[in-house]
Amino acid sequence: MAQHQSAKKRARRTIRATGVNKARVSRIRTYVKKVEEAITKGDSAAAKAALQVAQPEMHRGALKGVLHPNTVGRKLSRLVARIKKLG
Repeated sequence: MAQHQSAKKRARRTIRATGVNKARVSRIRTYVKKVEEAITKGDSAAAKAALQVAQPEMHRGALKGVLHPNTVGRKLSRLVARIKKLG
């Protein structure tokens, strides 16, 4: 348990930041899931529209440090490739 005042404050801040980060990752997963659902249905237009919404959110996650930038790049690249395969 934290003993010093600064350590106690840091613990409070960590709890708050953890909540924000979990919410951000959850939101990103939701957007990605919408893209994947459109891909599995074979709806190219809906998949492209969903990707347009998901992409900035994923980049924001990388910028804020909740996801590694290379992870975001890899996932976006794979989603785009799957959408292109739809035709």
